[in-house]
This record gives sequence, structure tokens and C-alpha cells, in this order.
Amino acid sequence: MFMFKKKLDLPSAAEALPGRPTAIATAREHFVLRRPLKGPYPDGCERAMFGMGCFWGAERKFWELGDGIYVTAVGYAAGHTPNPTYEEVCSGRTGHNEVVLAVFDPKKISYPRLLRTFWESHDPTQGMRQGNDVGTQYRSGIYVLSPQQRAAAEASKATYEKELKARRFDAITTEIVDAPPFYFAEEYHQQYLAKNPMGYCGLGGTGVSCPVGLTEAPAQPVRA
Repeated sequence: MFMFKKKLDLPSAAEALPGRPTAIATAREHFVLRRPLKGPYPDGCERAMFGMGCFWGAERKFWELGDGIYVTAVGYAAGHTPNPTYEEVCSGRTGHNEVVLAVFDPKKISYPRLLRTFWESHDPTQGMRQGNDVGTQYRSGIYVLSPQQRAAAEASKATYEKELKARRFDAITTEIVDAPPFYFAEEYHQQYLAKNPMGYCGLGGTGVSCPVGLTEAPAQPVRA
């Protein structure tokens, strides 16, 4: 009943909440993988960042990819407010998106494989919402950390959009931008669905397969 009251326009920097100079507290260790959430990460690992709706279910999609994923975390990115809290992000007055950070070993799992998981795990045509989750923090986004990631992301978007249009979906609304600062979310949000197996997950894909990252054998899933 509250979905129509949600703010669906991103605030300007002048309108955004002021935030705080220091990071909010979060978990030290990944609940499933038992590795340090903030690093240090092994040499050779790379980072990927995605927004695809409520980050509880989104994060699980990536840690379940198994071998090749070193650690995952949820947080806030692509807004104006430094070190925001969950409540501030949900107000629509920070500009942030709920995002997943995946630290991965490219020798074991490729960035295109992560892109395939991203596209197939949500509906990237819905704008400022994902299913019943409505608001600017639920928008679809790929936040790239290198020119190579940008090229792969743009190519995968073009490929997947053709598949969706062939099945009469609307145009993709996913933003692809250089990765902004990543602010770790509060401890209780980290690996939420591993700690709360019956917890809410609002993710729902389109049912359309994405023809990228198909050359790799499926990794063994990691379960809590």
C-alpha cells in the first residue's frame, strides 16, 4: 500500500542527506565463506559490483556460484551521501543503490559469467523498482571497475536486450557507470539469507536466458 508513496527520482547532491565522515559498523567475516569481508583479498582477485533489487537475494546469487568467488558483500553505491545507513538509503534521499560486491578469481570464473548471473537473476527493464520493491535503491546497475569490464558489460547489455525484445519485453533500464565508492551495509544485512533461510527475497528474473558466459562449466554451489 506504500509503493505509490516511494520517491522515484534521484536527488541532486544539494538535496542529498549529509551522511557522516566515518564508516558504519559491519561484519568482519563472511557468514558462509568465513573470509574477511573487507580484505585483504588475495593477489589476482578482481572486484565486480552490481545492483539488481533487494541486495539480500542478489548477494546469494553470487556466493552460490561457488569456486572462483572469494567473498561477497552488500552495501550502498552510486549516490551522494557518504557512509549512509540503511534507513537513509530507503528514504530515497541519498541517491544510493543497494548493491552487491563480488570479489572473484578470474582464473576460475570470468566476468562474463558474473554478467550472465546478473542479467538472468532479475528483470532489468523495470526502472526504479524490482517486482514489489519500489524505490531508487532497487534500480538495475552495473558499476564497472575497468575498461575491460565496461566493454563486456555494454556488449552483454546489447546482446541480452535483443533476446528480451524478441520476447516483447520493454527496453533495458540498467545503468552502466564507472564504479563509485562502495559503502558496506550494516552487519545484519551481510549474507542475510544464509542467516535467515526463510527470509524475504524479492528477486525474479525474466525467464529469458542470457547468451554470455556460457563457455564455462557450472561451478559447484556454496550453501550455508
